Amino acid sequence: MLDLMPSLREWQPAVTGQRCAVATVVGAGGSVPRPLGTSMLVSEAGDVLGSLSGGCVEGAVVEAALQAMHDGGTRREFFGYSAEDAFAVGLTCGGELEIHIEPLGSAPGGLRLENLRSLAGPGPASALALIRRVDANGGGAVVIPDPASFRADSSAELAALLGLASTGAPEAGRLARAAAAQLEPLLRGGRTGLVRLAPPEGCLSGTTVPQKAGTGPATGPEPITLLVESRLPPARLLIFGANDFGAALLPAAQLLGYHVTLCDARPAFASQARFAGAEQVVTAWPHRFLAEEAAARRIDARTVACVLTHDPKFDIPLLRTALGLDLAYVGAMGSRRSHRQRVDSLLAAGVSTEDLSRLHSPIGLDLGAVTPAEVAVSITAELVASRSRSAGASVRASSLKDGAGPIHAGSHHTGPLHAVTTQNLNTPQHQETPWT
Repeated sequence: MLDLMPSLREWQPAVTGQRCAVATVVGAGGSVPRPLGTSMLVSEAGDVLGSLSGGCVEGAVVEAALQAMHDGGTRREFFGYSAEDAFAVGLTCGGELEIHIEPLGSAPGGLRLENLRSLAGPGPASALALIRRVDANGGGAVVIPDPASFRADSSAELAALLGLASTGAPEAGRLARAAAAQLEPLLRGGRTGLVRLAPPEGCLSGTTVPQKAGTGPATGPEPITLLVESRLPPARLLIFGANDFGAALLPAAQLLGYHVTLCDARPAFASQARFAGAEQVVTAWPHRFLAEEAAARRIDARTVACVLTHDPKFDIPLLRTALGLDLAYVGAMGSRRSHRQRVDSLLAAGVSTEDLSRLHSPIGLDLGAVTPAEVAVSITAELVASRSRSAGASVRASSLKDGAGPIHAGSHHTGPLHAVTTQNLNTPQHQETPWT
């Protein structure tokens, strides 16, 4: 949903106040075009903002959304691949999607178009989070302007969303603690995830978990299901070295959503017009600048440092500083001979072997890159692979045509939940936001 916000102010159905419904991916299995949390708005006239599958199921989702607006209630739709019925709506990629459809303003405390327009105000670079209840027994949403500091156990809005007022104090306390334990890591990490909480005992009597057609009878009470979308300010990528390789990496990193800073100690190089596109250009000794940024808490565990200076008087003190910080990625350009010399110098400077194991040197994936543009692709490819590994995905740096099995890691859990479980699909991204 957050991805749609920048376009909402110009979308005519929203401008003219038409009734709308939101369709959201709340379950995904196998190879699917878009991740958990992807949303699409449908107006009462059939206009669409966004996409869920790249075209495979959109027509059927629009029809379901129009019916939901007519009925005034939420609904759940399942789409997969049918080899038996050539005319069935489904995903040709073989994956499965579970779509939650809810008319805007249909539930107490739910999202309305005016609320969504206000969400569009801060802009894509600002912190923002949205928690929506997407099970069949509830609705509504909570907007969180500052996800990094949100306390779930003290939020009256979240308590109302969970329906804690209708439960006893012990059970309400259990649910609040369980929600806080699962929600806050997602919010503070800038990630998207599905949180399921076991419902209060006896609260949902007679309500069962919805099942896909043909999979057998429904069993057990449906868990309270929350869709969490959290967006933090863009992660920083620090380029050290005002040269051809830095100039090529700058726009490539911005394409991945990074806030790019270019730093070089030489004013004549850093002041070149080709670096003007960076969010920040700094003329300073690289290791001093990095230490100052760390002391001012302007870098965090999502920050990337790419050392392209290829000069030991800059590289060694800079890498010694960088490897002593909690950064997402530290890479240094150079040949394997340069790397061996660099390692020897860093060991002599007191850097531990454990810290050295975090150094990506020579920087980038082995793509056979030669030109600055090709090297930029190699570096950004390694960044994507590294952050996917940090999210728990198994990454193979090889051609997709040579592989087998699902392209996208992760699966959708549809079994009964007896306690508290979380499904977290953190793809920059997801979210398409680096390290979120």
